[in-house]
Amino acid sequence: MIVVAIIAILAAIAIPNFMSFVIKTKRSEAKYNLSAIYTAELSYFGEANAFSNSFQTIRWRPEGTIYYYTFSVGTEIYGKGDANPGVVPGATNLSFTAYGWGSIDTDATSDVWYINDRKEIVNETDDLNT
Repeated sequence: MIVVAIIAILAAIAIPNFMSFVIKTKRSEAKYNLSAIYTAELSYFGEANAFSNSFQTIRWRPEGTIYYYTFSVGTEIYGKGDANPGVVPGATNLSFTAYGWGSIDTDATSDVWYINDRKEIVNETDDLNT
């Protein structure tokens, strides 16, 4: 009986820590890919003196498989927090914003991140605190 109690206490401590680790891993996918998009946009800007709305134009594609997030380049996101928000295209010659969104838990709210031409990475909608 004591052994079962000890295992239950250890499980009560370990499971929340494990879930926190899983969430950090999912969010790192968004930050990593948004940083890569920023680098690709900056490289393209160096060649063309303008930013682009097209991943094909800036020659960016994710390395490996994307599991949790969807990425797009645009100036504004609508339906923030929805399961499938949309992005209004609109990179200009002098600015861009790239968005990544996805559900990192089981609810209908999306975790929304963006990076802009000033390299500001922002968690616009926090899926865990909504």
